[in-house]
Amino acid sequence: QVWQIRLDMHLLNHDGNITDAASIAGIVALCHFRRPDVSVQGEEVTVYTPEERDPVPLSIHHMPICVSFAFFHQGTYLLVDPSEREERVMDGLLVIAMNKHREICTIQSSGVVMLVQDQILRCSKITAVKVAEITELIQKALENDHKARKEGGKFGFAESIPNQRITAFKMDSAAVDTNNVEEQAGEIIAKADPPSEVFANPILHTPGTAQIGEGIENSWGDLEESEKEEAAEEEGESEAAAFECQKTETEDTSVTKETKKDEPILLSDSEEEEVVILEPEEVPRKTR
Repeated sequence: QVWQIRLDMHLLNHDGNITDAASIAGIVALCHFRRPDVSVQGEEVTVYTPEERDPVPLSIHHMPICVSFAFFHQGTYLLVDPSEREERVMDGLLVIAMNKHREICTIQSSGVVMLVQDQILRCSKITAVKVAEITELIQKALENDHKARKEGGKFGFAESIPNQRITAFKMDSAAVDTNNVEEQAGEIIAKADPPSEVFANPILHTPGTAQIGEGIENSWGDLEESEKEEAAEEEGESEAAAFECQKTETEDTSVTKETKKDEPILLSDSEEEEVVILEPEEVPRKTR
């Protein structure tokens, strides 16, 4: 006999980095959950109500927490916990799930950015610090909730409603001055830097790579010095072999032409079964 636990999440609002928020909410919900106590005698299973026995918590051995990193400008800039607007313009995203014992549970990378080993190690060190802080906050929140329930005070969802803790993006209405908006916009555009030139044709940096528009030069496919020397030697050998082959074919062609010019023409007469050898000057216009 086993318990089947199902966890559903409903997003009230989304301002970016939903993976980290969902992982924290999920692990806290599992740690906060209490199942009914049971007893098993032979094949008979008895499930007790909360009035008969106190519910018991789940066996949570560790708390894996997700920490997200956004990369900009081909991985040059790193940002922790990106917002929704920052996620729109980021080049790539790295999500690391780790517990407080510095054990990596999962790593997920997405986007169009190539990450080097040093960047991943740096992100893992930041994750270890953030996970320790978040785990401590979770344990404190669980302890405060347990204490409030024992004392009979407000706790859970009812405590959040009066203080409006679950609401976000709430601002008091304020008047906006729309006078001279076009003039202000014109001044901002005039002071702004002109747009950079856009290259319509691809720029070839190295064989097998191309780039259109702005960006950092791609070093993917660059050859080392030793590889360049080997490639040059192979190219020279192939050119020499091609030249010798072409020269040999030219000599063979000239010899064939001379031979065909000097040799006689053989005609076969099927009726008399004789072979007549004629010189090129004696060949008649019509032959059998």
